[in-house]
Amino acid sequence: MTAARLTVDPRSTIGPVRRRLFGGFVEHLGRHVYDGIYEPGHPAADDQGFRRDVLELVRELGVSTIRYPGGNFVSGFRWEDSVGPRQQRPRRLDLAWHSTETNEVGLHEFADWLDKAGSDLMLAVNLGTRGTLEAIDLLEYANVPSGSTLSQRRIDNGRAAPFDVRVWCLGNEMDGPWQLGHRSADDYGELAARTAKGMRQLDPSIELVVCGSSGANMPTFGHWERVVLEHTYDDVDMISCHAYYQERDGDVDSFLASAVDMDRFIEAVVATADHVGAARGSSKRIDISFDEWNVWYIDRVASVKPTAIDDWPVAPRLLEDVYSVLDAVVFGGLLISLLKHADRVASASLAQLVNVIAPIMTEPGGPAWRQTTFFPFAITSRLARGTAVRVPIEAPTIATAVYGEVSAVDAVATHDADSGATAIFAVHRGRDEPVELMIDVSGLGEVEVVESHLLHDDDPSAQNTLDDHDRVRPGTVPTRLVDGILHVTLPPVAWAAVALRRR
Repeated sequence: MTAARLTVDPRSTIGPVRRRLFGGFVEHLGRHVYDGIYEPGHPAADDQGFRRDVLELVRELGVSTIRYPGGNFVSGFRWEDSVGPRQQRPRRLDLAWHSTETNEVGLHEFADWLDKAGSDLMLAVNLGTRGTLEAIDLLEYANVPSGSTLSQRRIDNGRAAPFDVRVWCLGNEMDGPWQLGHRSADDYGELAARTAKGMRQLDPSIELVVCGSSGANMPTFGHWERVVLEHTYDDVDMISCHAYYQERDGDVDSFLASAVDMDRFIEAVVATADHVGAARGSSKRIDISFDEWNVWYIDRVASVKPTAIDDWPVAPRLLEDVYSVLDAVVFGGLLISLLKHADRVASASLAQLVNVIAPIMTEPGGPAWRQTTFFPFAITSRLARGTAVRVPIEAPTIATAVYGEVSAVDAVATHDADSGATAIFAVHRGRDEPVELMIDVSGLGEVEVVESHLLHDDDPSAQNTLDDHDRVRPGTVPTRLVDGILHVTLPPVAWAAVALRRR
């Protein structure tokens, strides 16, 4: 057994744990909406057709703000299609995912679902095939209480009170050649700046997210952020980051170290944003909305979409990755990375929520169940409160082909000064032997362990499936607290959380 030394000192603060860090993402893609959150004929459907079993799992997951309706979908979306009487809504061809969108679930229905889920709405506007006027019109429809044609239209459509959407995304992945309406950084930056100015003229209180790169591996990464922010710095609050990870060619060690890439991605975007601010002589700070992140096996057959001109299915099975324990441990490491940058990551959205690269799966007419990735998210969302705390680590290293030598252990803590509650989140990337964590918690005063959670399996490929929903469940991790040192032993390839409270 190897050993690692960690220190939790509540004075070593990173930044506040903002609830938007535990956001989600719902896109009109595959079976996410239809046969996912919405299935009128299901035995568990409520009077609006929403599956109650899915709602219960979403509430358990603890998602805060949910980004909607895309994703690539939004770049061809006409928001007017999604409001008004259902029988009058058009059926549209969605070019992003080569599917038919019925518009049976639209803005009003999704807002009702969010009310039931206890989550807030984060809206994306179409800057791919549409522009400034359509974005302002949607903002007027959504946020103006009354007195205008569009606000009255919302009232006539059954919503007297405004939706009061606080966070708006100015398009989606506009750096990507796959994106409908893709354009250069200068062209997008100019459009985003015009749109942001117009939206703020209508509602100065909203928060705006401008599109950053859709991945750190994009050939324009860095240049894109700089140019876009040179156009929009004064008009937006956040810039987006998107990142997905998968095991490639059997390189498990590099996959386990995926959070190293996320760390570097965040730090590079922060440095670029701060450079633009410094060059402008601005005291304003641009934060990050990491509004797409997950493990996604993009090369798998499950990611292949229809292509024929006469084949536009409704809710096809797309991107339905089944996650293993290994995937969930990496996923837990990504959550640690987000918390380690809580000073600048103001919002994050797990992509996605149900069926589509999701922590929750459903079967039409059948059950809903938790994937392995459900557990680190639900536990972290529930326990992480107060302030994120930096955790210095002395640990063995592992060699990776992609990232070089990396620490076998990564960790972060959160501390709530008012209640005295502390949570420690740790991941063990080593594959050969257990590691004993010796965590100095003496700086917290007299504390005791109130709960612990361990995600591990002797078979790292174990999954939860339709045939076996509960193959993988978190267990507890043995702990021992002696003279201010918390001893925790982690098996290979494991994620853990330990909650402490003041005595």
